[in-house]
Amino acid sequence: MEPLSNPTSNDLLLRLLSEHPHEAMNYTVIAQSANEVQDIQNAPSVSMGPYLVSSGQTRLLTTLSIYSLRGSSREQMRFLYMNVTALRLWKDMGKQPNQIGTQHRPPHAALLSLGVPFSE
Repeated sequence: MEPLSNPTSNDLLLRLLSEHPHEAMNYTVIAQSANEVQDIQNAPSVSMGPYLVSSGQTRLLTTLSIYSLRGSSREQMRFLYMNVTALRLWKDMGKQPNQIGTQHRPPHAALLSLGVPFSE
């Protein structure tokens, strides 16, 4: 990419994303179906706390970041945006998440469900 005479913040972001693609994607996007949402244990805010306590991993609470956003179809009723720690823990709990993508940060409309807010 050639340097621009008056680069914008978007130009800088695009350059950084191309140079460090894996570092830039902080959140994995998980889609949950209507059937999954009906089981309360598929809500991280309900099931992760007790799991952390019973497994002696409560120290991870300060490193988790999970956001949720309502979906628009039965196949994608809820979206979860999990950072690396949360996703690993979710899998350790025996969950098999339907991973549909990654992104730098959760959408502005997403609500913090568990853990600490996104920060840079």
